[in-house]
Amino acid sequence: MAAPMNRRNWLKSSALLAGSLTAFAGPLTPLLARPSRAIKNRLEEESVNYATDEAINLAASPQLKAKLNSNENPFGPSEKAKKAVMEALDMSYQYPHVYIRELVGKIAEYEGVKPENILMGAGSSPLLLASAMHYSKNGGDIISGDPTYASLPRDAQEFKANWVKVLLTADHKLDLDAMEKKVDSKTALMYICNPNNPTGTIVDTAKLKAFCERVSKKVSVFIDEAYIDYLPNPKEASLIDCVKKGQHVIVARTFSKLYGFAGLWVGYLVGQPKVLKELNKYTTAGGSISATSAKAALAAYQDQSFLQDALQKTLASKAFLYDVLKKEGYEYIPSSSNFVMFPLKMDGQRFVEEMMKRSVGVRQWKFAGQDWCRVSIGRMDEMQAFADAFRQVS
Repeated sequence: MAAPMNRRNWLKSSALLAGSLTAFAGPLTPLLARPSRAIKNRLEEESVNYATDEAINLAASPQLKAKLNSNENPFGPSEKAKKAVMEALDMSYQYPHVYIRELVGKIAEYEGVKPENILMGAGSSPLLLASAMHYSKNGGDIISGDPTYASLPRDAQEFKANWVKVLLTADHKLDLDAMEKKVDSKTALMYICNPNNPTGTIVDTAKLKAFCERVSKKVSVFIDEAYIDYLPNPKEASLIDCVKKGQHVIVARTFSKLYGFAGLWVGYLVGQPKVLKELNKYTTAGGSISATSAKAALAAYQDQSFLQDALQKTLASKAFLYDVLKKEGYEYIPSSSNFVMFPLKMDGQRFVEEMMKRSVGVRQWKFAGQDWCRVSIGRMDEMQAFADAFRQVS
């Protein structure tokens, strides 16, 4: 039976079929007809905002001076992780179950939970998809901020769920009060990305914990902490404490960001054992993690020396970017992550195309009646390349 053509596949196909265009943004906004202006604007906004990293990267030029469109960590993985990859090769003819069990034990010990509170995956993406499938099986609403990381609610929408989007506050943070008011008998899941992507903002930890304590009594709360390691004290800011208190909270973590594992694919969920058992029905869990990735994760997990070095380099590059934007007369949203969003003074698609012509890849967004650019934080040479191109375009 042929797979249905959902929005993700449509965007991906659009990007791949548009090889004659000079930039990745252009292929992501084709319209199949000429609907009304309001519908046309909404479709254009969705095709830009909800484009997958896969579609973006496949459509972008492979030769870039600065690849600043996917929120990757250009300083990793660590030397310990690289060494572990090489050491794992000799035994990679065996299934890596022992490595994965050891990794689960290591994570559980550090976080103060039991191994049964952890569900592994090849990155967090398949775990978000599993959650989308499970919580959409009976229909209902998936509540999230808008804009936010769209993977889980978008996939849930492709099944039976209705995506309820709640606008951010005036300072571009998740509006927890407004989101809580949307909870009713139709709500299937509350999705919170914190720090939020694409805005890079974070909500107050105490307020979020109180929110989860209240809301999780009515509906499960999914906390996506992909960027938590960029905070000064990740453990203190994490919502894993809510899981330890027995609340119906699921926390997603990934090695793809500060650990530099975007190409190695290791992630996990922390939640109540009964819930994770249900989610496991929709994923191969740790069985999808390779021996090399599992060994690398074992070596890298909580390698504070490397993590702090990568964090300090990220902060230095981010400070450089802030300075560039200020000097060019641009405002920006202060970021708690490895990317920065700022409002553009020109059409977003045109801006991305002009930057691409100068071998710099960035992302565009459209919300609140404004075109925005999201710049991932790169090495200092990449940030300099961005600065040079930006001065010419802005």
